[in-house]
Amino acid sequence: MRDLVAGMRYLGAGQRWVARHGRWWGFGLIPALIALVLYAGVLTVLALWAGDLAAWATPFADGWGSPWQGLLRGLFVALLFAGGLTLSVLTFTAVTLLIGDPFYESLSQKVEESEGHCPPGPDQPLWRELWTGLRDSVHVLLRAAGFGLLLFVLGFLPFVGQTVIPAIGFCVSGFFLAVELTSVAMQRRAVPVRERLRMLRGRKALAVGFGTPLVLLFLVPFVAVVLMPGAVAGATLLVRDLVPDEQPPSGADGDEVAGAGPVAGSGAAPASWPASQGQPHQPLPAPPAPPGPSGPGSSAARPPAGW
Repeated sequence: MRDLVAGMRYLGAGQRWVARHGRWWGFGLIPALIALVLYAGVLTVLALWAGDLAAWATPFADGWGSPWQGLLRGLFVALLFAGGLTLSVLTFTAVTLLIGDPFYESLSQKVEESEGHCPPGPDQPLWRELWTGLRDSVHVLLRAAGFGLLLFVLGFLPFVGQTVIPAIGFCVSGFFLAVELTSVAMQRRAVPVRERLRMLRGRKALAVGFGTPLVLLFLVPFVAVVLMPGAVAGATLLVRDLVPDEQPPSGADGDEVAGAGPVAGSGAAPASWPASQGQPHQPLPAPPAPPGPSGPGSSAARPPAGW
């Protein structure tokens, strides 16, 4: 439960960050607006042709009477459009991140710098970064599509398909949306997509708490565009805690780290030696042997000669 709440807090923290940095919020809107125009056209076509697709997919119901034919095909249209919306939410993020890779890379880097330290990203050309992002997005979307197909089939179950399955679908979509949004900061840390999935599977509640509210909000028209910059900022903050960076200790020089002894082979004298001498002192001569025991038979007990 704590991870679930923490994921929501990261989402809110990202939105607050872009609210304090209005210029970067406007900067991050550009790719989201481009993607919005593309997806609005696709969803409009789907809505216009959904009835014909339902009739084509259910030819066995042509002879059914009313109201069963209408109920079946109406359910098919609803599930088809819901699946299209879910897929658009997932692919919207991937396509927006792909279109706006230079934009969101700069935004994420600025967030990390404002938090104190930005790890250096891999030194590779832009086309290689775009190819890596496209390949990772396809990998994630194929997994999401597999879950979506399974949930689509389960949606035909009576009662459960109209209550429990949609709730599970939103959580699954939220998880994969979190995977997509964290890709910008993860790629900077050279974390491959399979390792990224493994890490977030280990913190499912954190990913679901971050991504599921976004899935629900992205269903509202134009909200995805407005929240996208803050979502990238929040995902960056999440990654900073999920994959902490190891910063080099301050004050360290080439041969000696603060608090550590001299490097072996450097020729420096040990700290216990005087600083003005390069070699240790010669050992002192051994003290004279103590006098022998004084007893009745010893010479020390005899009187001096002449007594």
